Amino acid sequence: MKVEIKKYDPLSEYHKLLEILKAEGEEWKDYVDSKYQEVLKQSITYVAYVNNELCGFSRSINDYGLYIWVIDLLVDKRFRGNSIGEKLIECLLIDYPEQDAFVMSDIDAYYKKLGYRKHGSIFKIRR
Repeated sequence: MKVEIKKYDPLSEYHKLLEILKAEGEEWKDYVDSKYQEVLKQSITYVAYVNNELCGFSRSINDYGLYIWVIDLLVDKRFRGNSIGEKLIECLLIDYPEQDAFVMSDIDAYYKKLGYRKHGSIFKIRR
């Protein structure tokens, strides 16, 4: 499976991303809001494609050059298990090589599986 990761284009990709959010149901309902559209523009947002279909995204924030924080990571259920989430996160390591990156999550098993080390209640992405 060929996965293409690229920076998010708010003009052409918001509605595609919105469909993934809606498909997740109740857990992501707060993200199906016009405020989130602006949040995506202001964040470090990457999207993933398989066969020209948007299948996932990550949204992170740059803490004024100190750290990068992964805020959201979502892959369409039909595409999970193909390392797409990991590829989305690893873009941060390429684009921000001098900054440490962290993720706060209640899905600890996923990040442990990727080999990220837990630091208190957060995971450090760099290995």
